[in-house]
Amino acid sequence: MKTRIVIIGCGNVGLAYLKRLCLEELNLEIIIIDLNEEYLQGELLDLESSLVYCPNNITIRFGNYNDCDTADIIVITAGVKQSSNDRLKDLNAANEIILDITNHLKDTSFKGIYLVATNPLDVITELVARYTDHDYNKVIGTGTMLDTARLKMLISKKVQVRPGDINVYVLGEHGNSQFVAWSNANIGLENLSHYISQEEKEDLEYETRKMGSAIVKFKGYTSDGIASSLVALTLAICNDLNCIYPVSNYNMEYDVFISTPAVIGREGIVKNINIKLTDQEEKKLRESSEIISDALATILPRELY
Repeated sequence: MKTRIVIIGCGNVGLAYLKRLCLEELNLEIIIIDLNEEYLQGELLDLESSLVYCPNNITIRFGNYNDCDTADIIVITAGVKQSSNDRLKDLNAANEIILDITNHLKDTSFKGIYLVATNPLDVITELVARYTDHDYNKVIGTGTMLDTARLKMLISKKVQVRPGDINVYVLGEHGNSQFVAWSNANIGLENLSHYISQEEKEDLEYETRKMGSAIVKFKGYTSDGIASSLVALTLAICNDLNCIYPVSNYNMEYDVFISTPAVIGREGIVKNINIKLTDQEEKKLRESSEIISDALATILPRELY
């Protein structure tokens, strides 16, 4: 039986996700919900031709919100083009889009897992959970998966070690208040401090935080990195892999969706990984949670929840 995935909003990110998904060995029915079907028709016809030479059993078609009733995964990539270096400044416009989407979704009988990639990521992920009244463990934002991937690649180039063998996490907001949990960073079992200096760490953290803006400056938008994060989450769910990723998920201590490591499997968030942080890192996580919470309160005043 095919896994049914619904992609809501197939712009640059949604399209990149769709194309990368078609390279995987999966048995899928992919349904696209987007206002611009005419443009996407050309993309879809072209993509279908490529499936002949791909090792999978994938069908793709346009659909509507009725198709969400029996979906296993809904991927929300609809959003607004980032207008500044601060994703939170686009919150009001993004909220209008998410309100429209979730108003449709509330009328469905969807029981599966939401994957959210819309910025500002952490706030929008929580809004999806609240607007749809969905189980929190089944609402997952890509969070700092992308930032972590960017950091690993930067470190890899510096120390000449494969990125996948570098154990480090960017935590907190997928935004300007994110931080690196350097105290837990290692290569193998050797602390990363043996490879890079404190000054280099600060430079790497700054470069990671600003990389999205740099990509937008040259390319006009970001798509491939976040699409890869979405595919990794999709594979973890479809194959029940129990992978650990730093995703935006509900944190009971701070009562907000924020990125911390979590085990991802068929049921969504299987469990949270409690990593020991230094006092300074704990302070950064708390400050990041407050920024997300304050932004959320501009949409949903605290007295309402």
